[in-house]
Amino acid sequence: MKILQKGFNYSQDGPGNRLVYHLQGCNFACKWCSNADSIPRENPNAKEYDVKEIFDEIMRSRMMFFDGGGVTFTGGEVCVQAEELLELLKLLKENGIHTAIETNGSFESLRSVAEYVDYLIVDMKHYDESEHKKWVGASNKSVKDNLEYFFLIGRQIHIRIPVINGVNNDPRGFADYFKGFDTSNAVFEFLAYHEYGKDKWQGKYEIENGFISPEVIKKFRDTFENFGLKTVVT
Repeated sequence: MKILQKGFNYSQDGPGNRLVYHLQGCNFACKWCSNADSIPRENPNAKEYDVKEIFDEIMRSRMMFFDGGGVTFTGGEVCVQAEELLELLKLLKENGIHTAIETNGSFESLRSVAEYVDYLIVDMKHYDESEHKKWVGASNKSVKDNLEYFFLIGRQIHIRIPVINGVNNDPRGFADYFKGFDTSNAVFEFLAYHEYGKDKWQGKYEIENGFISPEVIKKFRDTFENFGLKTVVT
């Protein structure tokens, strides 16, 4: 597996204290990406590991998985390396390690991967097809297909929406989409735009005036809750 970086954080990428692996490679190219160096499939700064190496490292770290913690795989996009990830998740499941992934939700292989994931986080960039293509560089059809599948089977799911001024800062379109499904096992989180990864971009950084106010985030929460959609803050 190609890993760009790894380290611990608390409750931001799943419950409790977690060892987080950022996998190399992504099929999206979000114009605000905070890990732009993780987009290419090849990166000299990414390190190649055997699945067994990562598994052994995780098992040695078990004492740090307090407050319901465990291991989280994020990206890049985790399903770019779905075959290796699935092998690793099966090993972790057999050994009682709590697992989480954060994904853009666009790969069909996600459904197989998710069977071995305890906590599933899916990002939703935009509800509109043409706007999604404009800002992400790919369709959102497969994302919606997977979300609707998880709603249908009653899967636990944590949906994150990055909120960017001038891109997707109107909550009604999102809420109108999600209200049509059984989201009783879903929670929604709104991530305010930031520029922490701006210096990682090789070309022109195209987002201008992307910052949003706390009032906009509150508007998202209020709109969703008015539709019976549960929101969370991590």
